[in-house]
Amino acid sequence: MSTNIFFHYMQNIVISTEEETRLKKELEKRTDAEAFRIRRYLSMPDLSRTQGSPICEMVQRILTIPDFKDFDIIQTPEIVSADISFDLFDFPADHPARSKSDTYYIDDKNILRTHTTVMWYYHILDEPVKKRMAANEPVGGFSFGKVYRKDEIDRRHMNVFHQIDGWYLAPKEKQTIGEEDLKKVLSDIAKAIFGQNVKYRFNPDTFPYTNPSLEMEIEMYGKWVEGNGCGVVKGSVLEKFGIDSSKWTGWAFGFGLERLAILSMDLPDIRLLWSNDPRVTKQLKLGQKFVEVSKFPPVTRDISFIVNDDFTPNNYFDLIRDIGGDLVEQVELLDKYQDEKKFGKGKISYTYRVVYRSPDRTLKADEVEPLQNKLYEQTKEQYNAQLR
Repeated sequence: MSTNIFFHYMQNIVISTEEETRLKKELEKRTDAEAFRIRRYLSMPDLSRTQGSPICEMVQRILTIPDFKDFDIIQTPEIVSADISFDLFDFPADHPARSKSDTYYIDDKNILRTHTTVMWYYHILDEPVKKRMAANEPVGGFSFGKVYRKDEIDRRHMNVFHQIDGWYLAPKEKQTIGEEDLKKVLSDIAKAIFGQNVKYRFNPDTFPYTNPSLEMEIEMYGKWVEGNGCGVVKGSVLEKFGIDSSKWTGWAFGFGLERLAILSMDLPDIRLLWSNDPRVTKQLKLGQKFVEVSKFPPVTRDISFIVNDDFTPNNYFDLIRDIGGDLVEQVELLDKYQDEKKFGKGKISYTYRVVYRSPDRTLKADEVEPLQNKLYEQTKEQYNAQLR
């Protein structure tokens, strides 16, 4: 699995699995809406590896922090088993991330990865890493790329985004990792991204696979906002990976890259990070405040319908994304209520407002109407909905 040197002394470990290959072939054969949707998400570019993207620049800045020069780079599969994603990382059985309303399931056992933290599992399986640990040497690794989570639609969220994870393991006889190590990791990352004069503070936090854990808040434009998190890897998690927690200790961090990019540039809309408009791309520089090309007017349309009460909004948002693509800026819930006498038992009424707006041009009503009409049709067809 190991290939050439990537940065300094790092290995570039690229993981491919027969299971992922098989599942992708099966996706190609399927004709259902969910398969079409997942294929489209997988085909989207990885901005963390796209030169010129601020997402890529952010990754490069982190990788070149001096303390990380001996870390490996692990490129993991995008389709992984739910067991690896959740069970190994101490996610409780009732954790929302396990739900099909939050995660894209390929089948009953496999999902689109929801976090790049899965790299821990693959890193430990690498033979050179095993040899270093057998020799009682510390090891560290990074993983970054696209992750996938069902989410609401607004100017700050997308269901396909980018994450970076890092971890470091050391023999306890050589090093004891504690809160000061966590603070140094987080502050080094903040300075690499936002500059040496960045203002930050720390708060206790909770993650399924680290304890203790810290969250960093960063002051930007006069407000304190959530930055990134870090923690000491739980002994119970190390044991699940076959690592003796009485002999090894470690830290780990992980965060979404879009959130910090938006903070750094004060971006008004997450979709701008995917833009190919030269007026936009020339401004996408970390630390440079974005100046809107123009505030193009929105086109709003409402849709009201009655459906069964097992309706899942996050799944419906995916349908809206399928139809409207990046022309959909926001979807707002205007009304939701049940009235058994009026609608019948087990029925519920929803009213959504869909805001269409292009980040780089003025939309015309005759462009929006076919999209909205298709939304009416597919809402009725896919959800057996009664339109109001």
